[in-house]
Amino acid sequence: MIRKAEISRQTGETEIRVRLQLDGTGEYVLDTGLPFFEHMLALLAKFGQFDLNVRARGDLEVDAHHTVEDVGICLGEALARALGDKAGIRRFGHAIVPMDEALVLVVVDLSGRAYLAFEASLPAARVGRFDTELVEEFLRALAYNGRFNLHVRVLAGSNTHHIIEAIFKGLGIALGQAVGSNAYRGIPSTKGVIN
Repeated sequence: MIRKAEISRQTGETEIRVRLQLDGTGEYVLDTGLPFFEHMLALLAKFGQFDLNVRARGDLEVDAHHTVEDVGICLGEALARALGDKAGIRRFGHAIVPMDEALVLVVVDLSGRAYLAFEASLPAARVGRFDTELVEEFLRALAYNGRFNLHVRVLAGSNTHHIIEAIFKGLGIALGQAVGSNAYRGIPSTKGVIN
């Protein structure tokens, strides 16, 4: 069975379409109008080995907040839908990723319970034209709509680009592990259900 989903969302602020295939090869097609954000989504797809297609139109003349958050919402919903009942998945994943002077820990639990713990100091307010506070907004939207626990902790780093890049690489690795096949069949929970 191919684990994939497509989610569309249209509001007065954005129009988003996300296609996600969990058992992919890391291929991506990204069109958001936000080059740095697309670079980060590419890292997520590549390191998670997900096939990802994102098309987003938003009110960028206001700022990028609505677009970034709504992509997170749609990607989270796509992840939850593609996972179905989560039978046979590992459920947990983690990564410790260096990027030059930066070192980041990312841990996920596809528990069905939404939570984000984000312990990160981002030294610069912007990378290029991208507001760095939107990293946390994206991760929160992703975790809450994907219904999983996500912990991100920056252990070291002074270059904001390096820190954010390590976060997205780590997220890809951790999610790739968590959605992977487990050694046993069935739901990875003593409750018999993950929700």
